[in-house]
Order: sequence, then C-alpha cells, then structure tokens
Amino acid sequence: MIGHVDHGKTTLTEALSGTWTDRHSEELKRGVSIRLGYADTIFRKCENCEYYTVEEKCPECEGKTEPLRKISFVDAPGHETLMATMLSGAAIMDGAVLVISADEPCPQPQTKEHLKGLEIIGVENVVVVQNKIDLVPRDKVVESHQQIKEFLKGSIAENAPIIPISAVHGVNVDKVIEAVEREIPTPDRDFSKPPKMPIARSFDVNKPGTKPEELAGGIIGGTLLYGKWKVGDEVEIRPGIEVEREGRTFLKPLKSDITSLQKGGGPKDEAGPGGLIGVGTNLDPSYTKSDNLAGSVAGKPGTLPEPLSEIEIQANLLDKVVGMDKEKEVEPLRTNEPLMINANTATTVGTVTSARGTEADVKLKLPICAEKGDRIAISRRISGRWRLIGHGIIAS
Repeated sequence: MIGHVDHGKTTLTEALSGTWTDRHSEELKRGVSIRLGYADTIFRKCENCEYYTVEEKCPECEGKTEPLRKISFVDAPGHETLMATMLSGAAIMDGAVLVISADEPCPQPQTKEHLKGLEIIGVENVVVVQNKIDLVPRDKVVESHQQIKEFLKGSIAENAPIIPISAVHGVNVDKVIEAVEREIPTPDRDFSKPPKMPIARSFDVNKPGTKPEELAGGIIGGTLLYGKWKVGDEVEIRPGIEVEREGRTFLKPLKSDITSLQKGGGPKDEAGPGGLIGVGTNLDPSYTKSDNLAGSVAGKPGTLPEPLSEIEIQANLLDKVVGMDKEKEVEPLRTNEPLMINANTATTVGTVTSARGTEADVKLKLPICAEKGDRIAISRRISGRWRLIGHGIIAS
C-alpha cells in the first residue's frame, strides 16, 4: 500500500483488513505512518451475487461468501523522509496498490517517487486507487482521473485499473478487492530451495517487569522468498549483530531454533512463501527490539552469503530526480560522495571510492547480506534529503 503522505493508505488498509496499522506512539500522535505496518486478511466472494468482500456474510445480499485467498498488506509510509522504509516494504511484495487522493493535484512528489521505486525494485503488478472522491464535486473527480491517467503514461502502471473510492466510507472497496484479484496473481513459489527471508521487522514482545524466567525470545518478521520454515528448524541471521572484542568491532551471525511461527493471524507448524510470517526464536530479545535486525536476512545455516562491506555497482541513473516539487537533473556519480543503498530490506549509507561512468565502487557504513546480481536502489543527498536517483545491480 503506497502513495503520498495523507492520501489514505492506512484507512484503506483498515477497510480491507479491519486492522489499523499505525501502532507506534509517534504515529498515533502525528497521524502519519513512520514504520512499515502489517495486516492480514482473507478476500472472499459472495456465492449468490458475486460481491467481493472480506466478510463471511455478504454485505449486499447477506448470502454466504467463499474464501478466495489470504492476503498480507504492508502499509508503507508516504512521507518524503521515509522513502527508504517504503523501498524496504516494496522489496518483499508481489504487487502494489498505489493510492492517489482526488482532492489534490496529481502527481504529488511521493506519488512520483513511490511509482519510480516500484519500477526500480521490479514490482510490476499494480492497482491504482483514486481515494477521497467524497471530498470533491463530480467534475473534480473526473479531472483528477484524467490527471492520474496522464501521470501513469509510459510507466509500469500505464494500463493499471484506476478505482475511484472513498476508503473512510467503504465506497467501492469491493472493486479494489476485485481488481487486486485480477491484476495481482499469486506467483509460483519455489519450496525446493533452502529457506531465505529478508527481515523487515524485529521486535521484543515482553512487557516491562517480566520475570527473567518468563521472558520470550525475540521475534523476526518478513516473507519467505523461497523454501519453507518448520517449528524446530535452525535459523541463521546475517549480517547479525556488532560485537566488540579486544578493542575491535566485528559482525557476529546469530543462530537460533524456531520456537513458533505466526502467519495469517494464527500459529502454524510450518510456513512457506507468500504472506507475512512472524518467526519466534530463542534469541535474546535485546537483539530484536526496535527493529534492530531489520535489513538482515534469515536462512538455513550455511546457505547465506557473506556480508558485504564494499560493493561494485552497475548503475542506471534516472534523467530527473523524483520526489521534488521542482525537477532537477541527475548528475553522474562522483568519487567521495555519499549514497544511500537499498538492497532487499536493508538500508545502508556508503561512500563512493571510485566512480567510472555508470560503474562505481562503494564502501558501506553498515554491511549488507547480498549477492552478485541483486537489485539495488540508489539515493543521493539533495537539499538535506535522500532522493531516489536510480537503480542498479551489485556487480561484485
């Protein structure tokens, strides 16, 4: 669920799932999403009138509904300073719902930036939602629709459906479900490979004052790219945590048994790709609290690549910087400049040690668990903000 700040992503997620994903105290105070929010639901279809819903009883004819498939939503923040968080969420998704408000001109800065982010990460299945149609007259809704169509021309979403809705009143939410069912199919999953899961969230579920003997281990969350987990399996997490010994700091991979699995709103004995998974471990919860392990990768011990502190990138720069009110040309990469790199769910800053046209060597401040050929997003510091300037692959 992506789009510009305050265009109704969290409200639409609640209409589709019944879950309000802004839970962090600062999010509730400021009324904007800061972290990735998660919600699971089951899409259903009425057996009588074919109305799409998430309810067991059809809201239209009160008939019985049949389940179609389970869906996991990631509600990404729309604020310009949180683009890296949005890219982290998009990296683990099979498709996207782009929310655009009818009461503001299109495109807004982060509408452009988020759509470009999808193209960079390789998310091609998109449904576009024109929200807040209840706030403007009919002629303005039509004008907004034309602006959206013009904006989408030449993009991966050029032929995507545009669904006019009011998320707060539940108008046409059934059409959003129908469009997602049609436009974002469940991809083929590979269960034969060793499990690999980019970690998008990690947290400590223990309340203050819990007795030591009653403490639960840390939780990691994400979605499996392939393979499957079972309760009792051993899991390795890389790059892991920084430890200091004899005045030197180095990375220590973490290992744990899987103590529990949560998927689709309930406990599971095993879980595969598709949907969001909460993995219970016997790790010290201080390792996982406050998203400490977000950006790491979990997998079967011995199958993950060594963390990279230096990478060579093959860059494909955009013509213009996206996400700014005033367009600015993207300049070539420069030696000694800082860049922000997004790879899977990892976000790190690095310094260009050698720039050679579209190729560059980058020394990373925080190592990443990635491999040759992995896609990355590249951002540059412009006017005090990290701005998306292109994408590329890790060449070595």
